[in-house]
Amino acid sequence: MNFGKFLYGAAYYYEYLPYERLEKDIKMMKAAHINLVRIGESTWSTYEPQEGIFDFNKLIKVIKSMNKANIKVIVGTPTYAIPTWMSKKYPEVMLTDQTGKRKYGARQLIDITNPTFLFFAERIIKKIITITSVFDNVIGYQADNETKHFNTSSSNIYIAFQKYLKEKYNGNIEQLNYDYGLDYWSNRINSWEDFPPINSTINGSLGASFEKFQRNLVTNYLKWQTNIIKDYKKDNQFITSNFDFDWRHNSYGLNPYANHFKISKNFDIVAVDIYHPSQDNLDGVEISLFGDIARSIKNNNYIVMETQSQGFKEWVPYPGQLRLQAYSHIASGASVISYWPWASIHNGYETYWKGLLGHDFQKNPIYDESVKIGSELNNYGNLFLETKKNNKVAIIVSNQSLTAIDWFPYRKINDSLKKHGDHQYNDVLRSYYDSLYRLNIEVDILPIDDKRIFN
Repeated sequence: MNFGKFLYGAAYYYEYLPYERLEKDIKMMKAAHINLVRIGESTWSTYEPQEGIFDFNKLIKVIKSMNKANIKVIVGTPTYAIPTWMSKKYPEVMLTDQTGKRKYGARQLIDITNPTFLFFAERIIKKIITITSVFDNVIGYQADNETKHFNTSSSNIYIAFQKYLKEKYNGNIEQLNYDYGLDYWSNRINSWEDFPPINSTINGSLGASFEKFQRNLVTNYLKWQTNIIKDYKKDNQFITSNFDFDWRHNSYGLNPYANHFKISKNFDIVAVDIYHPSQDNLDGVEISLFGDIARSIKNNNYIVMETQSQGFKEWVPYPGQLRLQAYSHIASGASVISYWPWASIHNGYETYWKGLLGHDFQKNPIYDESVKIGSELNNYGNLFLETKKNNKVAIIVSNQSLTAIDWFPYRKINDSLKKHGDHQYNDVLRSYYDSLYRLNIEVDILPIDDKRIFN
């Protein structure tokens, strides 16, 4: 997708500001040649403070101000963090996982299949797209945020999984028992009514099948959101979502809780979050790997929806590193680079995650370097919009293989990490990828069922 101009931006949270400074922020953005902001994905409780009562004044104010400054906007649907009234009045929307029913507080603790949640999510999505799609500077929409299945396993999920298997086996429970080896330790299912809970199963085949089913829930959920957005957006506005990856203090490997290759079939362009080491630990591997994944999915350029400008204290880049990071993203095929966030947040869980601006909102060496990068991209960035790669090497990956190794790890690790902790599949992936990177051999990253493998 060609945006006509290289886009350089940041996530902007007007709703979080301790005092009014929108025009000052825009002035500093313009000085840094920032021409894009992403907004809206985290503030459902601001837009619907009580059930059925809506207030989009702050959202519209930002869009109008950005439009006046000729800054483009990506609007996120705010569905990954629900308002307090919903959890209080409709507790059934809260996630049930291996630990039981989760309590309200953190984000991403909702059951993405719950009908009540889906009702409210559909309503807020329709209203946001309807009121924002009329603005010319709104170029696209981000569906949800870093979506995964979050190990959802409520009773309705078990029922849906049972129906899935029953349909898959045409009701032949004997074949199911045979294929999954359920005679072992008397795990045999002798009637569909006796279908067991899966969180406690010791059968790797049944457990892996359930995790594949959970990943499909994510695909279906984002397809559902995409279809709603399509009905209300304009034809020239795109749809994407931001993919995050396996996390080990930074982005590390394939995401075990969502199949990005399948999900992306519903989107116009791929967008990713890439958080990588900095200072002495910056070697470019993570930037390259996740850029290669993003580019390979649709064999096209992609959006870096989030990457750090400063982040944690050990991520404050040395002089020149922010610029090096930006061009490393571009070298992998990025046609958009957007930092998270524009300015450090003054309260909450991520207070000490630094943005381009610190808590004082003053110029600093990182912001000054962003001004230099923005100026260069303003002058020459369009040269990178239609870049293509023709790699002759590919690494084939599989979420299902990752799950299999989770069930039967190849080396002993702490029992608490045996499931959904250290995904040793990603250690194997990184051993191959990192070695090729050091040999300067560029690769594509393809799923095992990709037709391009055989062309």
